[in-house]
Amino acid sequence: MHPMRVHRFVARLALMLAVSLPAMPSTGADDAFKSFKQLDSTAKMPKLKAFSPDFGATLKPPVAKNIVFEAKLTGDGEPVQQGLSWRVFSPIPADDGKLPLVASSEGGSADFQLSPGDYFVNVSFGRAGATKKLTVPESGDVDKQVLVLDAGGILLNAVSGDDTRIPTADLKFSVYSSETQEDGERGLVMANVKPNTIVRLNTGTYHVVSEYGSVNAVVRADLKVEAGKLTEATIQHRASQISFKLVSEAGGEAIADTAWSILTASGDVVAESVSAFPVMVLAEGGYTAIARNKDKIYQKDFTVEAGHNIDVELILN
Repeated sequence: MHPMRVHRFVARLALMLAVSLPAMPSTGADDAFKSFKQLDSTAKMPKLKAFSPDFGATLKPPVAKNIVFEAKLTGDGEPVQQGLSWRVFSPIPADDGKLPLVASSEGGSADFQLSPGDYFVNVSFGRAGATKKLTVPESGDVDKQVLVLDAGGILLNAVSGDDTRIPTADLKFSVYSSETQEDGERGLVMANVKPNTIVRLNTGTYHVVSEYGSVNAVVRADLKVEAGKLTEATIQHRASQISFKLVSEAGGEAIADTAWSILTASGDVVAESVSAFPVMVLAEGGYTAIARNKDKIYQKDFTVEAGHNIDVELILN
């Protein structure tokens, strides 16, 4: 075909295609999405309430209840007004294995604000005590809690001989349980009790040891403690206070730098001292006093009678 004719044919074909094809929108492809109204940014989504928990209802703290506690020595006795120690514990041990202390009080009756749950309540009165498990309910009031100590007391004192007063500084008591343990020893309840001191204990029998001085004047006794009663006990020591001195003449001044040994009649050493004028409390019986001074030894036999304090003089030869 002649070139001129080919050019005219192509031009005619292009015109026919332009006329037969529809016109494309002039605003672009994005306008097509306007027909989907649910994606329009101006549309409001419905509010979702069905899955919203009511935190206010579940996080309300339990209401604590006021509970009154009192303790009695006996079931029919009057409430103790002073000297009580109250302790309230959670029954769930902490990491250290101990029960956590929830509340405490000192004095007489006690008021505690306790939330619903389980507790152990302990009250002590001196060495006497009682423990009770308490459950605080979710609803309703809690009655007054009364703990019965079943306890009494003992008041201890001692004399030398029939009625010779013993200086308080030279006298002390120890209280033990009446039962012996597996090792054959008694359990110590209270040590170093001074005279005229009330010791509060649960009812039962106790083993009391009275020590006069620090050598061998020791007396033991079993005492019974009764609920609601104070037992006064005066223990009688068969011992006396003995003074020792080494002198150059009778009634003279004690010589310094003297060492002393006190032996029983059987030869056992019961006491030693390095003093010019030692004073000792010895149980009744026969003894020998030995004094050492400047490489010389002096000795003398003597007898101790209960309630008779004496001076023992050793004279230089």
